[in-house]
Amino acid sequence: MTEVPEHLLKRAQAAKDKAAAKAAESAPAPAAEEPAAAEAPAASDSRIPAHLLARSQAAKAKRAGGTAEAAPAAGGTATAVATAPAGGAVVPAGGPPVGGGPGGHTQRLLTVVKAGSIQDVKSKPQDKVHVWPHLLVIEFVAALVCTTFLLIFSWVVNAPLLELANFNQTPNPSKAPWYFLGLQELLTMFHPMVAGVTIPGMGIFILILAPYMDKNPSNKPEDRKFAFSLMTVHLMFWTVLVIIGSFFRGPGFLFTLPWVDGVFFEL
Repeated sequence: MTEVPEHLLKRAQAAKDKAAAKAAESAPAPAAEEPAAAEAPAASDSRIPAHLLARSQAAKAKRAGGTAEAAPAAGGTATAVATAPAGGAVVPAGGPPVGGGPGGHTQRLLTVVKAGSIQDVKSKPQDKVHVWPHLLVIEFVAALVCTTFLLIFSWVVNAPLLELANFNQTPNPSKAPWYFLGLQELLTMFHPMVAGVTIPGMGIFILILAPYMDKNPSNKPEDRKFAFSLMTVHLMFWTVLVIIGSFFRGPGFLFTLPWVDGVFFEL
């Protein structure tokens, strides 16, 4: 349950003390208190002030159409109860207030709720950030680092260039650069239209459709089996072709064993 602020507790306690003091001053003689106590024992248990009990009895008598009189005491005497003033709130013994404000309505204070308990002041975690500056700054720094590394590496290490080409003598075997050896290997197995257009085109088309076929947003490898399987098959397929074209093809681009005939491959 929500705590009541300290200043409201002090104010309520002060009001209770003031009402108790006023009730003690205006309390009737003991002989006159006996009928009220006999009529409404529950009211005294609930600590309702005496003047409110008197107003309650007067309101009941007024609704009954007569003058309210208290029950005779043990000695046979009766004590009259004053009528409630017009517009005043009447609190019946053991029940809710009757009459009171405009139109006979009264209001009750159920509890005092702190503003912090009904207002969500905590910021919700955000799983998205802006591209600028969070992403582009990191990419720009990475591009600068890569460019600096390539500049220093090319300055220190000489490129492995061969001698000048002799256009009268074609090298045997004549191999494409390593990143094209996969295509050259496919040309030894299929028709040029199939090896150069159909198979690479199907591979690129499947990679384009991959994000639409696998819409799993998870970043965990165990949850992205389709994406990891597709990329693994693609890399293994192309890697095997490149390795065969680099180390297992000799003069005339014929199949050879590198541990028997040597390696016919140069960077």
